[in-house]
Amino acid sequence: MVDSTTVSTAGAQAPRESLIRSADGAPVRVRTWGAGPGVVLLHGGGISGRDYHRLARALAQDCTVHLYDRRGREGTAPLDGTETVATDVGDLAAVLRHTGARRVLGHSGGGFTALRAGLDLPPDLSLQRIAVYDPGLSLAGRPSFAFLDSFEEAVAHGRDARAMTLLARAVDPEGAGARMPFPLAELTTRVFLRTSVGRRFAQLLPTMGPEVRRIAEHDGPATDYAAIGAELLLASGARSPRYFGQNCAALAAALPGARAIVLPGCGHDAANTARPAFVRPFAEFLTAPVAAAHG
Repeated sequence: MVDSTTVSTAGAQAPRESLIRSADGAPVRVRTWGAGPGVVLLHGGGISGRDYHRLARALAQDCTVHLYDRRGREGTAPLDGTETVATDVGDLAAVLRHTGARRVLGHSGGGFTALRAGLDLPPDLSLQRIAVYDPGLSLAGRPSFAFLDSFEEAVAHGRDARAMTLLARAVDPEGAGARMPFPLAELTTRVFLRTSVGRRFAQLLPTMGPEVRRIAEHDGPATDYAAIGAELLLASGARSPRYFGQNCAALAAALPGARAIVLPGCGHDAANTARPAFVRPFAEFLTAPVAAAHG
């Protein structure tokens, strides 16, 4: 469903903006850069599309990049507790229908949405190529989501530093923050909360619990994704928590047409910094001709 309002903004690399509607009437604001094969960029959890402008501009050297904010962000539909994976896929479907794009790149929680879309989109919106980086998945109980109840309780009581500390230690269980005593880690988080990035992250904490819970609820074997018909690039960072690479390798072994790669020197935030060595393999994959079976 399209409530088409297109706005051109000034500036050499300023995006074009369109306001469309998802199937349930929720507003979806799409920002578009560049020209070439259409690619929808799906951002991760705890942040918004603004954190991916650098990646969007880099990919726009070769692609038409469409970026939108998931629900619960400023200018989008507020969360009402009824959201499901179908809601996330439905919002992506609206963007695909409006833009004509059939290729997606998802980071972290956005990677989960991209892969679920590969299973659940209607035939007329079937994806040709799916690229993910450090996709947020739960495969055969990996990683652990034991922190989730405590995290949601801390968010509900406004204990942002505790919530963020619990989340950080769970996301990177082998990192420095997980190795130090919890009170010291929480004190470090309080310092982070005083930064502009920390304050933005804290504002989005209420979106994190529902998004992570949807991932946890879809735990299963890698073969759960075997029906995806799109060509797949499953990338993880050499400096990211190990389970991202393990899950990508498991998916590649179970899915026809899938390839797993590890990007040297890259951590989980590499999609946000978007250095050329990170961008290159995604640009090559997303602009390559599609095999006849996916055409």
